[in-house]
Amino acid sequence: MRADVPTAEPLLQREDQHAVATLRLNRPHQFNALSEAMLTALQREIDDIAADTSVRCVVLAAAGKAFCAGHDLREMRGRPELSYYQTLFAQCSTVMPAIQSLPVPVIARVQGIATAAGCQLVASCDLAIAVDTARFAVSGINVGLFCATPSVALSRNVSTKRAFDMLVTGRFIDAGTAADWGLVNEAVPEAELDAAVARKAAEIVAKSPTAVRWGKSMFYRQRQMALADAYAYAGDVMARNMMEEDAGEGIDAFLAKRIPK
Repeated sequence: MRADVPTAEPLLQREDQHAVATLRLNRPHQFNALSEAMLTALQREIDDIAADTSVRCVVLAAAGKAFCAGHDLREMRGRPELSYYQTLFAQCSTVMPAIQSLPVPVIARVQGIATAAGCQLVASCDLAIAVDTARFAVSGINVGLFCATPSVALSRNVSTKRAFDMLVTGRFIDAGTAADWGLVNEAVPEAELDAAVARKAAEIVAKSPTAVRWGKSMFYRQRQMALADAYAYAGDVMARNMMEEDAGEGIDAFLAKRIPK
């Protein structure tokens, strides 16, 4: 199929199974580029999941050879207007933090290249598992465009000098390097990718949903605080978490050496 032939399939597919919602980017012939419509679809599903207490974990996947090649450059060049670009990047800068604002963990399942805003998407997820042949870059600099918005998420995953190196040279790093640098959690052989993602999702689903929701929100908020404020906030969250039924049952079961209900 030619890249410019429209498809009747949705740009973003969702499948729910065993409390795990899988969102799959579905523009394989465009390397899953983040068009306006794709960003809108992502935001819609994120909002739906945020209100769905049956979902305990999200897997962000993609169809085809690429995970995500960033923004849709062809679409962007079709409207060379400052106001359009400002609106587009504001939309993207709403979607990315919304992933971290979800009350449940999000795992990126990276089966191919993740470049520019695609690399930003990986960095915005709470966890990431990549096939060992995947590659990552923030390569806008190669076409005269510094990846400014991707730099925000990237620099919160890897060290300052490593992030700036990638941003100013546009060079690719392999999955092993991405794991070593902290951009992804694991790099696994292709045949093991689905099992590794499923295993991680199952580990999360097996934990107290109340504790996970308390914990994810606290984790990101405290990172922006001064040390004393972070400890004060974390202590209050932990105390409130202790008042939850899940915590009481879990601790009682541990002390009684039985399986918690």
